[in-house]
Amino acid sequence: QVQLVESGGGLVQTGGSLRLSCVRSGSIFGLRSMGWYRQAPGKQREEVATISVSGDTTYATFVKGRFTISRDTATNTVYLEMNSLRSDDTAVYYCHVQGRDSRWFPFDYWGQGTQVTVSS
Repeated sequence: QVQLVESGGGLVQTGGSLRLSCVRSGSIFGLRSMGWYRQAPGKQREEVATISVSGDTTYATFVKGRFTISRDTATNTVYLEMNSLRSDDTAVYYCHVQGRDSRWFPFDYWGQGTQVTVSS
């Protein structure tokens, strides 16, 4: 079965950096993209960055120039390099997989989340 395991979260000072990792296990037929979402207390979950199976990337406006999403296909790992962190980056960050199955029905999977806390 598909499993997504995030790691790399923690406590960092304003202006610091963190690197999040998401390791996928299990076979996924029809995988289209992987990405990172975050949810802060009192706010709805929001998309941070995505990377498609072909390597195309998208970023939320509020992280452009600061965060970089990348992947290692050999290890089924997606990374999120976060630089110049601010207090409003504090959130639980979730790994996400999106695709379409053999019947062309969309599907997605979520990791358990990893806490990122930026001190001010």
